[in-house]
Amino acid sequence: MNRLVQVLRRPGAKPDIQGVAPTQHLQSESAERITGYVVAPKQRMLDRWLDWVVCASGSRFVFFSILTGLLAWALLGIPYGRTASWQVIISDVQAIVSYIFDSLLVRQLLNGYEDEMVAAAQVQSRLATHARLLRALGQGSSKGSQAGGAASQSVTPDIEELKTPLPKENQFCRYISAVAHILGHPVIIVLFWIGVFVWIGIGSLCEWSDAWQLYMNSASSALMVFVFAFLANVREQRSASSRRTLDAIFTLDSTLELRLRSLTGDTLPNTAVVISAPKVNRVQRAIFYYADFVGTLIGIALLLTVIAVWVAVGPLLHFDSDWWLLIGTYAGLVGMNDAFVLRNMQMRLGSYVSDEFDKIQTDDHRLFETIGLPIPERKTLNDSSIAYQVSKTMGRISAHELTVVVGFVTILGLIAGASAMKWSLTGQLLCNVPPSLLESFFMIILITGDNLMEDRKLVDLQSIYDRRITLLWFVDFLRQQTRDSGRAIEKTTVRTCLSRGVPEELA
Repeated sequence: MNRLVQVLRRPGAKPDIQGVAPTQHLQSESAERITGYVVAPKQRMLDRWLDWVVCASGSRFVFFSILTGLLAWALLGIPYGRTASWQVIISDVQAIVSYIFDSLLVRQLLNGYEDEMVAAAQVQSRLATHARLLRALGQGSSKGSQAGGAASQSVTPDIEELKTPLPKENQFCRYISAVAHILGHPVIIVLFWIGVFVWIGIGSLCEWSDAWQLYMNSASSALMVFVFAFLANVREQRSASSRRTLDAIFTLDSTLELRLRSLTGDTLPNTAVVISAPKVNRVQRAIFYYADFVGTLIGIALLLTVIAVWVAVGPLLHFDSDWWLLIGTYAGLVGMNDAFVLRNMQMRLGSYVSDEFDKIQTDDHRLFETIGLPIPERKTLNDSSIAYQVSKTMGRISAHELTVVVGFVTILGLIAGASAMKWSLTGQLLCNVPPSLLESFFMIILITGDNLMEDRKLVDLQSIYDRRITLLWFVDFLRQQTRDSGRAIEKTTVRTCLSRGVPEELA
């Protein structure tokens, strides 16, 4: 019984994350030597298969296939679009597609969080080794300490010349990222709500009919499918770009470690770094609990079960419009809740990752100060613009856990309203149209949030990259000084460059 309770409590808990950078051996021919960034595959085959599906959902093929489908739907709507059956069917197809993307996007967020946290832990692991080895080099005589100030000035590099651009994105990635910044701009959100209010304004002209609701339901569903497919694609493109960038950083970092080991003869392995689990309140834990079900095999199995049951009851309902609306109503309500959860997760998980990269920056700065090197200037974001501030404020409000609670209460209200209407066509549309509008809005907010976090991530990775290049230059300087002097590494020629030492807490 206790084991069952532990299993039921496990979802939603964010465990400690451990990472250890592969130790660089002095024997360059070692087959175990790893210099780049490697994402460890999942142990279970079903998890690996599901991750492949998530990756495929963000592929160009899927994205352009959905665009083609939407275009075909728009063209066929010219002769058939006035019929209620056509709009109900296409809306349900879109609701099912969006429901599937909901689950895949949740898993995509969970995977991205875990990979980035492990990468941050590995960078911290190797940083501890760098600090320890530099400290070993800096332990010297009093003469070395006296000459420290002059030596530090003599090895000051030209930081601008050392800066090297990160691996460039491919042309498609640059294009899709530019479109993302357009779609995520606050102006687009304003235009979205202007369109909604115009639709409400002409409601009286259409006598608030079911057809009037179906038009908006179809339009918002089409927009939602596009945004889902676009978001999955842009995230996959950016994830691939981040992996290439991390690979470049890890290559520099491992090269730096190897050269420091060659100077010191050190063979101690890199130590593991454990990132403690974030502390969350009960509401946030409940949100994470729900997300774990949606984005894991259990959530996917539930999705497939619901679709199978819906298909099975089709003959009993004679495949009429009520049957078609049934799945749309369910998917619409669940999708609305998932949209609130997705935005909350995006902000929360992204903040945890940012905190770890901030810690790397702090430790890097302390290391640079101790060896007397100028710290490469950190690129800054244009966070003073009105658009940025509006996006940031809007994102913070939409991501709050209480906003998720408000969304859930709204869903209960819609269900109560539809029940009072005895789940008539109008009642079911009540559970389709407002959720579709809110979900579309939150999908656009997701793009905005993704843009903000991606811009921040690029700044962090570029800064880490620049600092690693500078450190590598410094170590190469030490090696050259050692060769030129013909003296052993313990002699003053090298020690004076590191006379200040590295503090114990960094090592």
